[in-house]
Amino acid sequence: MVNIAQYRSLINAFEPQKVQLVAVSKLQPIESIRQLYQNGQKDFGENYVQELVDKQQQLPADIHWHFIGHLQSNKVKYIAPFIHLIQGVDSEKLLAEINKQALKNNRKINCLLQVHIALEESKFGFSIPEATELLNSIQSASTTFSNINLSGLMGMATWTHDVDQIKKEFHSLANLFYRFNNKWPHFNTLSMGMTADYKIAIEEGSTMVRIGSLLFGERKKQV
Repeated sequence: MVNIAQYRSLINAFEPQKVQLVAVSKLQPIESIRQLYQNGQKDFGENYVQELVDKQQQLPADIHWHFIGHLQSNKVKYIAPFIHLIQGVDSEKLLAEINKQALKNNRKINCLLQVHIALEESKFGFSIPEATELLNSIQSASTTFSNINLSGLMGMATWTHDVDQIKKEFHSLANLFYRFNNKWPHFNTLSMGMTADYKIAIEEGSTMVRIGSLLFGERKKQV
């Protein structure tokens, strides 16, 4: 059951702050996504390639699909024709494959570099020094990805009740973002914050949040 009242409350809060909402719809039924779409939501985030492909084929063509999970290089080709934004680019190898598949589809694909800011080793992403080195290389044109729009950064904070730790992690990502945001006009998306920590993320400068359970309720377990 979609919480439309909660959705409208979030939109009303985000609009003055120019924060974009991505509704995390992984493992949610088509009907729930359609209901939210009919109430004005256009941006949806998915974690699994096959599920995303299936949903894209059944839902309106003007939905902006975001891939927000860990993307394997050999699966890029399945989403390259239609994906709006790949949020979890965590290696230069993956960036190269996205560029290759974008070229095959005669389009540019929007991407965010995923930066590892959390304490958990299980989370993916470039370290801040690695991301800085890659961004400097792209900026100087020594590394070229002609069919990619590198639009910004994404990060996930540690799963903790320690607010100061979460703030520290988001702040470190925001600092990196603003170093390059001032140099590239198109580098304008800082995706950080989910249901549990989006308010802190926005305080620290997030321009995009990824929210699921607040809108859809708790997800069904994947079998």
